[in-house]
Amino acid sequence: MILKASERGSAANLARHLMNSRDNEHVELHELRGFVADDLHGALQEADAISRGTRCKNFLFSLSLSPPEQENVPVDVFEVAIERIEAKLGLEDQPRAVIFHEKEGRRHAHAVWSRIDPVEMKAINLPHFKRKLNDIARELYLEHGRDMPDGFKRGRSRDPLNYSLAEWQQARRAGRDPKQLKAVVQACWRSSDSRASFETALSDAGLFLARGDQRGFVVLDVKGEVYSLSRLSGVKAKDLSARLGDPQELAPVEARKTWLSERMSD
Repeated sequence: MILKASERGSAANLARHLMNSRDNEHVELHELRGFVADDLHGALQEADAISRGTRCKNFLFSLSLSPPEQENVPVDVFEVAIERIEAKLGLEDQPRAVIFHEKEGRRHAHAVWSRIDPVEMKAINLPHFKRKLNDIARELYLEHGRDMPDGFKRGRSRDPLNYSLAEWQQARRAGRDPKQLKAVVQACWRSSDSRASFETALSDAGLFLARGDQRGFVVLDVKGEVYSLSRLSGVKAKDLSARLGDPQELAPVEARKTWLSERMSD
């Protein structure tokens, strides 16, 4: 799902744009939260009025959620994505509007938040929101098993062995999101048909295949953390062996860790 957003003012213009039925076959005001008004024009004018008690000019945060072409995404998928986005950006409990557009049978969504905290009477800061939205968009593509646009793939395709020391240290401090890790491994599995192609896909994501002491196939990350491949991929041991062959042909965990540490030192 492509996520595009901006901080903006011009409440009246935004309301007219979002409720425009000329360019869309169907327009639905799906939700208003935290407003007195029961229509979008009135709601965004409320946000405008409150903002006048501050110095903030771009008092709205406007987001569009566009699914892949030819995809008919259910409403609940949009709702979950919007909840995740507002939690990531720190907009929980802020006044919010959600609008759905349909054109040529394809649904997309818009969400608008007021950035003004009515208690503190100041705008909520949204640092690095574009990067955070890109992170969520990648997660959504992976979780729903859809191919990512090339721009997202390029952002993930660098081999971490080519990182600078500073970049690698930053990645090491950041750690990994377990949910995202499973999604990445499962996407690598779906996109491969042999051990060689699977290892290539894993290495592009900073993961490496090895032989575990007791668990057969395991995966290591750049920190040397060891994960069960069967658990991450959701694939049974016999099916792993059918595609990947005998785990005895792989380097053991300790040898793989040594190999990684040597290259990271360089």
